[in-house]
Amino acid sequence: MTASFGPSYVRAIAPYIAGKPISEVAREFGLDEASIVKLASNENPLGMPDSAKNAIAQAASELGRYPDSNGFELKAALSGRYDVPAEWVTLGNGSNDILEIAAHALVEKSQSIVFSQYSFAVYALATQGVGARAIVVPALRYGHDLDAMLAAITDDTRLVFVANPNNPTGTFIEGPKLEAFLDKVPRHVVVVLDEAYTEYLPEQKRYDSIAWVRRYPNLLVSRTFSKAFGLAGLRVGFAIAQPELTDLLNRLRQPFNVNTLAQAAAIAALNDKAFLEKSATLNAQGYRLLTEAFDKLGLEYVPSDGNFVLVRVGNDAAAGNRVNLELLKQGVIVRPVGNYGLPQWLRITIGLPEENAAFLAALEKTLATA
Repeated sequence: MTASFGPSYVRAIAPYIAGKPISEVAREFGLDEASIVKLASNENPLGMPDSAKNAIAQAASELGRYPDSNGFELKAALSGRYDVPAEWVTLGNGSNDILEIAAHALVEKSQSIVFSQYSFAVYALATQGVGARAIVVPALRYGHDLDAMLAAITDDTRLVFVANPNNPTGTFIEGPKLEAFLDKVPRHVVVVLDEAYTEYLPEQKRYDSIAWVRRYPNLLVSRTFSKAFGLAGLRVGFAIAQPELTDLLNRLRQPFNVNTLAQAAAIAALNDKAFLEKSATLNAQGYRLLTEAFDKLGLEYVPSDGNFVLVRVGNDAAAGNRVNLELLKQGVIVRPVGNYGLPQWLRITIGLPEENAAFLAALEKTLATA
């Protein structure tokens, strides 16, 4: 008889599937790596800023020693940028780490976590990982239905995940609607506001979620350096919340979860205003190019406030799979989202102008042969 190790709720987890790496596609289809365009993982197409590269070079001499476990200098930089005490900051190995820690710190087995349909896959994984009950609220126009999410909260709910902008759909919730939601959430329920793409928002859509943290002791704002800051490979995220929450998170956070180079690079990138502005401008230009092309091709897409666009490429799962495969054969990697219940759609990261052009050429060729 075969032994079954671990709890059943852990064995039931389907592991997270990341976007295909360039090297894998090159091997699989016999392509030159240099010719492949990767628009699958919402990475910054500009790569790492020079300011971060220089900071890494200076920090490299310290790699024989453990990182600063408490991340004093990075926390101080974040404290200064967002005008909160350093003890309100928790560092993560990417914001994914923050989401996982929050679930483990705040939710017991058999309690519940609320999140939206078509929201970040890690919410479901974090819920399963602690043996909690997932309350998945049907999406409203591919985004969060805050009224329905509020109504879905039960006596045993301890956590609500809200992504703004949302991944993989790109939908956005206006600040006043979010604030009204926070006003109504029971105080024993923690809201994790996942703002991985907030730096891409135009000025007219921005709101001050950090000010809300001062008002709501049950709010935790999660952000990342992986997107607009260009540090995806270094894995740096952070949370801002009042001390009662950060104390709990730090009891579970691994002591060296953000490495020396990542801390140095994050401090430099945080203060690189020119790079952030360039990233946002490039993203806005690329978004216009892609969506205008989708309009001409007659393809449905979800208006996005992230650095990606969700586009429908067929009427069934077979069509979605076929288009994705044909793009791969032409050296273009995008993200299938069948695991989100959207098999007819593909998520396209906005790239450099030449990468966007290569994708559109491959897409037009693929659709023409359908």
